Order: sequence, then structure tokens, then C-alpha cells
Amino acid sequence: MTDNAVKGPASYFPSIEKKYGRPIAEWKGLIRSSPLTKHMELVGWLKSEHGLGHGHANALVAHTLAEDSAK
Repeated sequence: MTDNAVKGPASYFPSIEKKYGRPIAEWKGLIRSSPLTKHMELVGWLKSEHGLGHGHANALVAHTLAEDSAK
């Protein structure tokens, strides 16, 4: 593995796009438009409303919330 390999939550993004058929930007938009704000609430919502697995939902929420808090 090379040093520039994607690590952390973003490492799930290719498989999320392939499995669920939506681009990551669309998932992030859904998360940001949700009235929910807490990490695990958002994870649960993605799982129940959109059928994502726990790891994929967790990765999307973690990455999106980290981006938003860095702004």
C-alpha cells in the first residue's frame, strides 16, 4: 500500500457509490439537509430510511460532520 492511499471514512466511498448507486456528494447533501444533528441519529436515519449498512452510514456521517466542523 502506498502512502497516498485513502484512509479513514473516505476509504468506504467507492464501495458506497457502487453499492447504493448515489454519488457521495448526494449522500452528504441528504445528511446536511436532515433536521437531525447528532452522529448516531444520522447513522440510524441512513440505515432505516435509506438501507445503508452501519459501517457505510457511519463513514458518511463522520466525514460529513468533520468537514462541516472544519469550516
